[in-house]
Amino acid sequence: MTAHTGEKPYKCSLCNKSFSRSSTLQRHKRCVHSNRRPYHCPYCGKQFNIHTELKRHVRIHTDAKPYSCRHCSDCFRRLDQLKTHLLRSHDEGTCFTCDICQKKFSNHCYLKTHLLRHEGVKPYVCSECPKRFFAAYELRQHHAVHSEYRQFSCGLCDQLFKYKQSVKKHFKKCSAERGVTGVLL
Repeated sequence: MTAHTGEKPYKCSLCNKSFSRSSTLQRHKRCVHSNRRPYHCPYCGKQFNIHTELKRHVRIHTDAKPYSCRHCSDCFRRLDQLKTHLLRSHDEGTCFTCDICQKKFSNHCYLKTHLLRHEGVKPYVCSECPKRFFAAYELRQHHAVHSEYRQFSCGLCDQLFKYKQSVKKHFKKCSAERGVTGVLL
């Protein structure tokens, strides 16, 4: 019933974010505030606290793109990527528009996160430093700063990197030096 009324009686004691269902609050705590990560990638060892996140991650290694566009030959690793493609390329799907800047989103959750940026609200707080973030994925990316773990490797020289953008930049330089053409992922 609370999903229909918009009421959010379940509040996270760590970041004050509110939810309409207790199960959603529990998942939020497990995903955002827990250090427990029982699911391990068989390719690189990266750890996850949710099995579906591991499944999505493994697609990076296997290059699996199970979501295909019915209008063209494009394929995607994630369903949200397909939805965004359908909306932008084929004008298909539901569009959520920001009332402030008119930016369009294929998912209501993306719009909600975007609105936090206009409000200046950063509900996700790092447990190891005072930095705050608008979205959970930004906090997850930030955690690499506090870790020595390097999950991304160059396919040409095996040098390891903490960040995907770093390995992409390195790969361009490394492939140019070696006279290799191709793509990174």
